[in-house]
Amino acid sequence: MRGVFVTGTGTDVGKTVVAAAIARTAAASERVAVFKPAVSGLDEPGEADHELLRRAAGSGQTDDEIAPHRYGPAVSPHLAAEMAGERIDTDDVVAAARAAGSDADLLVCEGVGGFLVPLRDRYLVRDFARELGLPVVVAALPGLGTINHTLLTLEAVRAAGLEVAATVLTPWAREPSALERSNRAAIAALGDVEVGVLPRIDLSRPADWPPLSLAGATAIGGRAPGSPPGSACA
Repeated sequence: MRGVFVTGTGTDVGKTVVAAAIARTAAASERVAVFKPAVSGLDEPGEADHELLRRAAGSGQTDDEIAPHRYGPAVSPHLAAEMAGERIDTDDVVAAARAAGSDADLLVCEGVGGFLVPLRDRYLVRDFARELGLPVVVAALPGLGTINHTLLTLEAVRAAGLEVAATVLTPWAREPSALERSNRAAIAALGDVEVGVLPRIDLSRPADWPPLSLAGATAIGGRAPGSPPGSACA
């Protein structure tokens, strides 16, 4: 299965936007499937994560094929399932993700919350990502505190035996501050990782989104090989 797993340093750090941008870019030249094991917060106004992913990929997948577990309250998936009187069957979730990927050229799989968020009991997003074995893209905020959060996430991904494809900082300002530029360079150097950027995008206008492309299995959107940390996003 060819694909990428998008995780983040926490909640509301741009995972879905990064995953959608990757899917939109890849869909210009290949068949893209999208997947997210669980979606919560459907009680909140606005487009749900799985709906945005489907629209970005131009996919004909059903809701169940993209996100088999969907909940109203904006809480951790294991708690949302408990509140709904359910228990997430992780074997079924892994099988569903693999089924989605088997019918496409590329699978863009988004995690839930951060890398160590539980899907049930002692089964974390990390364990789900490890079963899929896809290279991981880490979405992170560009501002204060992101160095620690991002390096901890990179360390956790690598400790799980997974390849880090890149980090993407978003939303990236048109004129980033000295702090943001320094954060990008520090993450690239200390985390030994490609660091791409994604500006704030209008989710209603995917035709205007900048490309965020997967270069093989090991890079996405970051600096070109041999270029210094902090160079422009591809």
